[in-house]
Amino acid sequence: MHQPERQVCPHNRHWHLYDKLPKTIKYENLYGFAFQIETFHRWSAALTLREFNMILIPRFLSVKEVPSLSWSSPKALTLTPPIVSVVFLVIGLTLFGLGEALIIAAGVGVSPWTVFAQGITHVTGWSIGFATFMTSLVVLFCWIPLRQTPGIGTVLNAIIIALVLDFLLPYLPTFDSLILKIGAAIIGVLVTGFGGGLYLIANLGPGPRDGLMTGLQRMTSLPIAWVRSGLELTVVAVGWALGGSVGFGTVLFALGIGPSVAASMYGLKNAFSKLERTG
Repeated sequence: MHQPERQVCPHNRHWHLYDKLPKTIKYENLYGFAFQIETFHRWSAALTLREFNMILIPRFLSVKEVPSLSWSSPKALTLTPPIVSVVFLVIGLTLFGLGEALIIAAGVGVSPWTVFAQGITHVTGWSIGFATFMTSLVVLFCWIPLRQTPGIGTVLNAIIIALVLDFLLPYLPTFDSLILKIGAAIIGVLVTGFGGGLYLIANLGPGPRDGLMTGLQRMTSLPIAWVRSGLELTVVAVGWALGGSVGFGTVLFALGIGPSVAASMYGLKNAFSKLERTG
């Protein structure tokens, strides 16, 4: 059977779509179908963009506030906090300390705020400990314009994490393999983020740096992950410029802790919401 001569589609870049139309209608109203192909192309491009965003930009990166769950304290500053809130606070801070201990034991770079403290020591001659103390003090003063509320969690943050570090570091293994060191650092960042999400949701007061994160998030309305990552990267850049030492673990922590905390909050909110609905 004689086939009609193939006509050229006015929208050449869509010919692969036009060529797939049924033969009974392909050669009728060519320009009308070309218009439909153009419309379909724009719709499919938009759909592809949405799917692309869903794949490469996970939902937890859009978390903009610390969720309030059944075990969250009604108030951060209280002398009679709910027992369940205190339990989750202690568990979260313990995990936070464990994660930091794993990062230190990995030996691939210190935390961003330690880099900052190192930089300060190069300029002032202070010890690392005193530089860290003064940094925390300045960060706490930054809470005033950010209207952050302290609580028992603000105090326990320093105490519990310090105790966990002192207790665990002598027992944690050290690795000679670079791959194992990097693996330990990655696990450390994830554990630190999960612990941070737990204790922040308890709502009994954040630590100095976490309070700076939540305060800046409230002021800018940006996602928590981006605020924390921007804060950590800024601290690293300033500390390095002042003479601090930056390693792979430093950059890993700076880029990973924000998304890790946000993912923890997102996952815990979804998990406990489902439990409450089924319970």
